[in-house]
Amino acid sequence: QVRLVESGGGLVQPGGSLRLACAASGISLSMYTMGWYRQAPGKQRELVANITSGGLPNYVYFVKGRFAIRTDNAKNTVYLQMNSLKPEDTAVYYCNAQRMWSYWGQGTQVTVSS
Repeated sequence: QVRLVESGGGLVQPGGSLRLACAASGISLSMYTMGWYRQAPGKQRELVANITSGGLPNYVYFVKGRFAIRTDNAKNTVYLQMNSLKPEDTAVYYCNAQRMWSYWGQGTQVTVSS
C-alpha cells in the first residue's frame, strides 16, 4: 500500500520560512517524479515544484528563488523549503508521486499571516 504523509505546515508571518516534508512508504521515491502542489480556497490545485527521478528540480515562476525541493532517498522523503513566504502562499500543500500511477498525500495547511 502506497502512503504519502506530509508534515511541517503551520502558521508563519510574512517573510518567514517553513520546511515541508513528505514521507513515502510502499514506493521508492528515487523512481518517481515527486511534486509539491497547493490549493488555496476557491482555487484549483496548482503545481509548485517537482523533481525528476534523475534529481532535476523544476519550479513555477511564482516560487522560483524562494522555494527549494529536494529528496533524501535514504529517508524516502521529499522536502520543500519555503523562504520569504507571502500571504498569497497560503494554501493546503500536497505531495505527489508520479510515474505510471499518481499518488497523493492528505495535505498540510500553510498559513502566512501577520
